Amino acid sequence: MTKADIVAQIVEETGLERTEALKAVEAFMNSVKGSLSKGQNVYLRGFGSFVVKERAEKTGRNISKNTAIIIPAHNIPSFKPAKTFVEEVKSNVKVD
Repeated sequence: MTKADIVAQIVEETGLERTEALKAVEAFMNSVKGSLSKGQNVYLRGFGSFVVKERAEKTGRNISKNTAIIIPAHNIPSFKPAKTFVEEVKSNVKVD
């Protein structure tokens, strides 16, 4: 499912104009990105949490030069689905 698919589904379910639905989806995404870039987590009850995780410094390898490089500690965005979300997906997804 793409952003366009999400916008189309919102339009169908709510009756909003397509441009308004697109603005709402983009505003939501910008809010989440902005909060995470400030180090603030976003919690959506029943859906999940967008959180900032800190990765520790580690040693990597440049395989083309066969040298060790240090990868500094850094933050990454992460999503943790709510327990009800996980249970719903588990019970409804059919594997062929």
